[in-house]
Amino acid sequence: MTAGYTAAEVARAVDEAADPERVAVLRGFFKTGPGEYGEGDVFVGVTVPKSRAIAKRFAALPLPEIETLLASEVHECRFVALVIANNAMTKAGKPRTRDEAAQRELVDMYLTAVRGGRVNNWDLVDVSAENILGPWLLERPRDLLDELAQADSLWERRVALLTTFAFIKAGDASTTVELCERLLHDRRDLIQKAVGWMLREVGKRIDRTLLTGFLDEHAQDMGRTALSYATEHLDPTVRAAYRARR
Repeated sequence: MTAGYTAAEVARAVDEAADPERVAVLRGFFKTGPGEYGEGDVFVGVTVPKSRAIAKRFAALPLPEIETLLASEVHECRFVALVIANNAMTKAGKPRTRDEAAQRELVDMYLTAVRGGRVNNWDLVDVSAENILGPWLLERPRDLLDELAQADSLWERRVALLTTFAFIKAGDASTTVELCERLLHDRRDLIQKAVGWMLREVGKRIDRTLLTGFLDEHAQDMGRTALSYATEHLDPTVRAAYRARR
């Protein structure tokens, strides 16, 4: 692959893969109606497998062109841009050829997109946070996540939580637990789901007692959705006991 690709070429590939018959379903699924969390977002009807195939085809897209693609009004273009950025972050982070300057550029680009409202739905957050911010912060101070967790933006708060998935996979639950405690009373549905999901993963991947210890202390204060997600894989009797605490 050459490095001469442009964002316009990727956008054309997205248009060619579009299926107008899927648009109405996607608008409903991603809540794009007035007053909903994805209000006004534009979909053209590209499936996730096709989006990932396009990202693979244009894997050598230069960073400035990724940034341009991330500014697109088309949701699927932004999704493709983030998958390309994920892959670039992975490549730049390989131990023998680590390029911290390239990683920093990708992180800065990502944070600009997040704070600029371009990473603005749950699929965009979930496909990118752990893969871009996660590797960068794994062995660095994590004050950035405290900042994101306190932001007014729903998406910045979800980015903070989902970034910790990378830490969980590395065996570190500390930041996840701290952020879940901080966001315990955030009743936005997508934060509730993220809190419960990350706690569940702590229990599954690291130590069940970390999960049950959190629940012992906080179950009575958790929202129904977060508690449901967090206890999903516990024994039915144990699950029912925690859910009864609300």
